[in-house]
Amino acid sequence: MTDETPLKGVARIEAYLKTLPDGPGVYRMLGADGTVLYVGKAKSLKKRVASYAKSGGHTERIARMISETCEMLFVSTASETEALLLESNLIKRLKPRYNVSYRDDKSFPHILLREDHPFPQLLKHRGAKTTKGHYFGPFANAGAVNRTLNTLQRAFLLRSCSDSVFETRTRPCLLHQIKRCAAPCVGRIDEAAYRELVDEAERFLDGKSRAVQEKLVTEMQAAAETLDFERAARYRDRIRSMSHIQATQGINPSSFAEADLFAAYAQGSEVCVQVFFFRAGQNWGNRPYFPRQTADLSLGEVLETFIGQFYDERPAPALLLLSDEIPNRELVADALSLRGERKVQIAVPERGEKHELVEMARTNAREQLARRTAENSAQRELLEGVADLFGLESIRRIEVYDNSHVSGSHAVGGMIVAGPEGFEKGEYRKFNIKSTELTPGDDYGMMKEVLTRRFARMVKEDDADAKAKRPDLALIDGGPGQLAIACQVFADLGVEGVTLAAISKGAERDAGYEHFHLPGKAPFRLDQKNPVLYYLQRLRDEAHRFAIGTHRKKRSKAIGTNPLDEIAGVGAARKRALLQHFGSAKAISSASLADIQSVGGLSSTLAKKVYDFFHPGG
Repeated sequence: MTDETPLKGVARIEAYLKTLPDGPGVYRMLGADGTVLYVGKAKSLKKRVASYAKSGGHTERIARMISETCEMLFVSTASETEALLLESNLIKRLKPRYNVSYRDDKSFPHILLREDHPFPQLLKHRGAKTTKGHYFGPFANAGAVNRTLNTLQRAFLLRSCSDSVFETRTRPCLLHQIKRCAAPCVGRIDEAAYRELVDEAERFLDGKSRAVQEKLVTEMQAAAETLDFERAARYRDRIRSMSHIQATQGINPSSFAEADLFAAYAQGSEVCVQVFFFRAGQNWGNRPYFPRQTADLSLGEVLETFIGQFYDERPAPALLLLSDEIPNRELVADALSLRGERKVQIAVPERGEKHELVEMARTNAREQLARRTAENSAQRELLEGVADLFGLESIRRIEVYDNSHVSGSHAVGGMIVAGPEGFEKGEYRKFNIKSTELTPGDDYGMMKEVLTRRFARMVKEDDADAKAKRPDLALIDGGPGQLAIACQVFADLGVEGVTLAAISKGAERDAGYEHFHLPGKAPFRLDQKNPVLYYLQRLRDEAHRFAIGTHRKKRSKAIGTNPLDEIAGVGAARKRALLQHFGSAKAISSASLADIQSVGGLSSTLAKKVYDFFHPGG
């Protein structure tokens, strides 16, 4: 019996050639531990894989990928278009090490005008479009949506409150007082008049802003002619608000109504792709992306791969404007048309307004990449300083921990992550303190629970992803006590290869007087002008901000919860009747069954159910 060394690299790839079909499909290259190294598509799987088996002629990235390949998986498809769609989906889902990929863990926000209520609500929406209504977007980020919503409230006076708040209002809220809502909740406007406001908002967001403004100008002039100056002033304010929206949107094109614009710029091995969103003839913001593994690719190749992933889970508009020609323009257009069930055109404009917009976006990409390069250089220097401070060869990932609570209530722990590219907010984690044995306000016990849950999972999961997320430095917000707890957790779990440190404020709790604590060493301070100290303060403050923010959200949610919401059969109208009768849920809890039965609109059965909810076993 002989031991055969498993094939690897070119030899392993050659072994597949005899059985591969001469047709379209997708292939995956896997490493020794089963990790997907690369995903590719091919018009002919046999010819594409044969190109990897040739000696020489490969870029450094591809040569390294070939040498690490221990296995390959194949999927045949009916057409090259289907192969392109599958390739984009797999790259987005698996994030292979050697593919061009980008971070995009959030969907784009939209504005939703709900249509499932007599008085439609205007609100920000992110995620699946399950609510009945009209969706306007995408917007580049939440900030762009919030600014637009804020101004739309002034222009169209549509409600933004939830249905439960709407049903329980007895007098106008502050938004009505500051002229941002028509107050339909208390009958200050009837359904027909409110519908006119809704129709105007829809037309404005559909790009018919000029017609809406002309209508309001006419009504303003008519009000002024009848000496109704108060109503004329309201129209004037609404017109100004609409003009403000258009001004803040910057460049609004005249040669097309709907398009996404992609402009790429490269400097060295780094690439920035700027994406601009145009809808209803309006600019709805832009966002920069920095794809990785682009060093040996042309800008056109980067854009082609990027676009395939970008539209993997979202429909493409009718027109895409690109800064550079992509290798398979017609194939990509056909794939996007198939996925979105609409005709999609891809253009690389060379003159006119579209070309000017593309050049403007390319300038933005160049400037954004320059800023990122400068920031990354400074970030690397700071990480090198932190590594020297704590005796590490290098630092790739720092995790910082902090807790937040008020007298032990609504306790949460927070973990933030920083690395060569700054704060990695997609890696932040919150920990709701679950232990029922902790004394309220026991910071040591809370820190022990947070660290145990984080590092027990890391020790248990020994795959490539867990190894990539192993921190080089775990920084605790606290003093010797918190550090001792962390050391105990590491010893109990057998955590190795992670440096522990704690940062505590000085006697007067002033910034600049922080003490650093390491296991088995005396506390020390850094010079107040040391940039490494500023950086560690930023990390500590970010962890503190994240923990406090998480705690406040949890507390606000608890405060906003009404016990009546948990009783089956008590809807908005009955809840309103109960609260109007008794004044508060606390008063209801102490009311007798007869008192509850006296509330109009409640049957005796439901009244008994409400009483039993507050008096279990009574």
